[in-house]
Amino acid sequence: MDLALLRTFVTVHRAGSFTRAAALLGLSQPAVTSQIRSLERQLGRPLFLRQARGVTPTTIGDELAHRAAPHLDALVEIVEAGLDDESGVRTLHLAGPPEFTSVRVLPALTKLVSQGLAVRTSLVSAAEEVLDGLAAGHHDVAVATARPRGGLLTATPLCDEEHVLVASPRWAARLAPGVLLRKGAVVLEQLPVVEVHESLPFVARYWAAVFESKPAAAATVIVPDLRAVLESAASGAGLAVLPRYLCEDALADGRLVALLDPPVPPLRTYFVVVRTGTLSLPHIARAHDSLLRAATDW
Repeated sequence: MDLALLRTFVTVHRAGSFTRAAALLGLSQPAVTSQIRSLERQLGRPLFLRQARGVTPTTIGDELAHRAAPHLDALVEIVEAGLDDESGVRTLHLAGPPEFTSVRVLPALTKLVSQGLAVRTSLVSAAEEVLDGLAAGHHDVAVATARPRGGLLTATPLCDEEHVLVASPRWAARLAPGVLLRKGAVVLEQLPVVEVHESLPFVARYWAAVFESKPAAAATVIVPDLRAVLESAASGAGLAVLPRYLCEDALADGRLVALLDPPVPPLRTYFVVVRTGTLSLPHIARAHDSLLRAATDW
């Protein structure tokens, strides 16, 4: 069987689309379609169900992908290892949310960098986009806040992120914790809010977990980076919900104040994710292990 056909098949399976696979492979869409049809004729079975948006693998298609993909990845590893021998540098393609990747993930890989690993990083906020890029082969390792479905990707829990309701000392001085616990939504409507999106994702998650209600307020400041949310809140722009790892220094030096200390704080889980079978590749396995070990202190 032609390995080129298998490579095209695995790329389509990961991308979920002939069009996206064609772009990844540098081929035309008709060429990709022709190769998949050729493979289907050889196997005597359909591998994909065509849909309005992309394709869905059949049971046979899923089985072939799960068997073939690790071996194709291993062949790529052999070729890349041969190329890397000349410079002595291996490259890891990493993806994850901007703040967590910057503050936690990249520092955890520093030791591997000193041992000859090169890192290329994509900072992507949306978990779905991170996982799609990993499945399509754009990344080797991803850190995401969602566990992928199916067997194409393998996810391992990395750590839990605690969320904290914070504000500057000026705003905190005006609030009574008892009032917040009884009338959280009402109080929120009266205060300016700093968030990463108009939908208030962090505030809404906090309010659902602590007050069992939905926030009715609109954000005063929207900025799509939690580090900027932190600085805006610390300067007095309004209250915010932030991960504790990101705001612990500001809490310690008094620039921010935690408005509540709920018995069960809202948590969000991070996962380290790879394509199934790629942990057989040494540089991916080392990065995966380094992240898990570092996370024990997070």
